Amino acid sequence: MSLVASSTSTVTEPSPSGSAAQGCRAVMARLPGRVAGLSRTATGSFTASWGDPAVTMRCGVARPSGLTSTSRCDEVDGVGWYSQEFTEAWRFTTIGRSGFVEVTVPAVHSPAADALVDLAPAVSAMPVVTACR
Repeated sequence: MSLVASSTSTVTEPSPSGSAAQGCRAVMARLPGRVAGLSRTATGSFTASWGDPAVTMRCGVARPSGLTSTSRCDEVDGVGWYSQEFTEAWRFTTIGRSGFVEVTVPAVHSPAADALVDLAPAVSAMPVVTACR
C-alpha cells in the first residue's frame, strides 16, 4: 500500500464525539507551529498539516484495524504509538488515550520520530486511559 500526504491532497476530517472530542479540542489548542522543522500549512477542526509533502495529524480517528491488545507500543516522550510502515510513509496512532490521534509522516521527512517528539506536548493533552505496554 502506498501512502503519501501533500498540501494538494485532502485530509479527511474526523468527527469525534464525547471524551474523544473533548480531548481533541485540547490537542488542537496546543499544536506547535513547526513539526520536524516544517511550518504549519493547514489546520481544520480536528486536522493539521506541516510542510509539503505534508506531515499530517488527525485527531479523533477510528481505531486502526491492525491494532490489537498485543500490538507493539512505542513510547515517545510519554505518548504511546502504534506504528505502521507503508511504501512512502509511516502512520502512527496513539495507544491508551481517550481518543485516537493519527500522525502520517512521509518517508522524505526522516527520522519520522522527530514529528512525534514535536507533537508529544500537544498529544499529551488527550487523557490517558491505559499505559503503553
